[in-house]
Amino acid sequence: MTAIRTEHLTHVYSEGSPFQKTAVEDISIDIPQGEYVGVIGHTGSGKSTLIQHFNGLLKPTSGQVFVGDQDIWADKTKLRGFRFQVGLVFQYPEHQLFGETVYKDIAFGPGNMGLEEGEIDARVRQAARFVGLKEEYLDKSPFELSGGQKRRVAIAGVLAMEPSVLILDEPTAGLDPRGRDRILGEIKEYHQERKTTILLVSHSMEDIARYATKAMVLNKSRLHCYDTVEEVFGRAGELADMGLSVPQVSRVFLALGPRYGLDPHVYTVEQAGKEILDRLGKGVGA
Repeated sequence: MTAIRTEHLTHVYSEGSPFQKTAVEDISIDIPQGEYVGVIGHTGSGKSTLIQHFNGLLKPTSGQVFVGDQDIWADKTKLRGFRFQVGLVFQYPEHQLFGETVYKDIAFGPGNMGLEEGEIDARVRQAARFVGLKEEYLDKSPFELSGGQKRRVAIAGVLAMEPSVLILDEPTAGLDPRGRDRILGEIKEYHQERKTTILLVSHSMEDIARYATKAMVLNKSRLHCYDTVEEVFGRAGELADMGLSVPQVSRVFLALGPRYGLDPHVYTVEQAGKEILDRLGKGVGA
């Protein structure tokens, strides 16, 4: 089943003016339900513009966007409902916190959906659990929390709407390594438990390699490729030409593979360790 599909999607900013710029050009893509997709591209490649079409924040200049099998712009009266189905977490989402308490902030989205109080309460508590927020934090002001905790409150506010598609635009920007790993780990657990479609926009090739199953690469406003992470990172030369780089461990195995018979499609430390142990066990290089 399809989660998100686009057909010849193009978006032009300031069309017809001297400042006209094509940010997304002729992109057709089909993302199955339950996939975990990493979205990669250099600054200005069109990543943020593309994902803002998926829940109707931007309207295509031409082309179509489908959630499931429905064109989200076919009936504008239904657009609000699609925004509940496709949750979007912006970069530095804690800047959008405004509730008196953590509870009220997380409850804002479900409240707008017109849910009953009991259902809202259940969703707030479940979303807080998914992002690792203890119950004792729910009555606190979000502005009393650390940066990483604020980030988790903001993400919980989107999770509480129980979207079928969750899009995160650089969700770990500005966090220390420990905070980054905690949030990405929590998102991965959420994906595994709920089978929600995840799109993770990130400049970290290591994060994409570790968590995503597929990777979408944008270059100069166009879709360059969409494939498994293994296949995409196996095209290291193409990525380098775009100003991108594969994970360091992938570069090592691409360089050493031909000489030692190593699998060039290695993109995580865990895979690297297994590959080396397998080679040693077979007496390679002895």
